[in-house]
Amino acid sequence: MRTKERIIEEALTLFSTKGYEGTSVKNIAEAVGIKDSSLYKHYKSKKEIFDTIVQEMSSRMERMSQTLGLPDEADMERAARIYGDLTTEGLIQLSRQIFLFYLKDEFAARFRRMLTIEQYRTKEIYGVYRKLFMEDSIAYQTALFREMTRWGVLKEADPAAMAMNFYAPVFFLLNKYDQEPEREAEAFLELERHVREFARIYARSEEGNDAEET
Repeated sequence: MRTKERIIEEALTLFSTKGYEGTSVKNIAEAVGIKDSSLYKHYKSKKEIFDTIVQEMSSRMERMSQTLGLPDEADMERAARIYGDLTTEGLIQLSRQIFLFYLKDEFAARFRRMLTIEQYRTKEIYGVYRKLFMEDSIAYQTALFREMTRWGVLKEADPAAMAMNFYAPVFFLLNKYDQEPEREAEAFLELERHVREFARIYARSEEGNDAEET
């Protein structure tokens, strides 16, 4: 691993345990095994290291979505059709894969813990936490559910409320099992119950869709 990448890895580990404010550039340099002056050859400041970590997390989230074949917000019509073609079992499997990424991926888990720790001390970091794990997720799902309703995949309902009803329990489970990732089987059972209940409440039955098409 190159020194620049090691700096990011060690900084994220320290930020996720000691907090951003509780970690100095000297702490990071010592963890990497280099002098402060050598670290500054790669990054101008601790803030630049933090910003690089946020960019890396955003890239990893995008790669995860691409790996799972998830469309982005630029094409909601395609997204609605893809999700609309999923059975409940398919949606459960997809939800598990996404949940597992945030729970057990080492970078993602440390990143989320870093933001959770620091959100109460640094307003800017709270803004990053709120945007990535609340606002962006709800905005995407609101647009998705609105389009899925338009295509007759979901029942008529407030798309923003649907987004909250789907996302909030998932976010809760992620936090519930954050310190006990080895209990993923238990987490998956709870996640499955949630997805099935959401589908029961909001998904149109195949019979209903057939009736609308005729």
